[in-house]
Amino acid sequence: MAYRTVLRVSFSDLDPYNHVNHARYLSYFETARIDLLEQMDFSMGQLAEMGLQIVLVEATIRYFTPARLGDEVHITTRVREVKRASTRWSQVARVGSDRVVTLEVKAAFTNPEGKPQRTPRGFAEAAAPYRADD
Repeated sequence: MAYRTVLRVSFSDLDPYNHVNHARYLSYFETARIDLLEQMDFSMGQLAEMGLQIVLVEATIRYFTPARLGDEVHITTRVREVKRASTRWSQVARVGSDRVVTLEVKAAFTNPEGKPQRTPRGFAEAAAPYRADD
């Protein structure tokens, strides 16, 4: 099952062409991933208490059609894999039935100094309901 987040496009999200600026989608997707982490009981605060942070190390984004002012952007987030010190995520943003943007990311667990750390205990189990259907 995918985790779903809905965001509404605001004026500050727009570029000079009245489309959502390409860089804003990264923020939209990050909001959705953080929402899912909270749902899984691995919020940013909880990770910090464990001495961990989760940081992007790789991203592939593809744009299909623009979103515009007032549109509701529905983002689905799936966990593609959980490895020893990293995870892969797949996200799709839609307006209605139109696919707007897709994002594939790899995120690594690190300590505050940036040294890779093991995926926290229980993370794979918490992510299991949101695993991608491959």
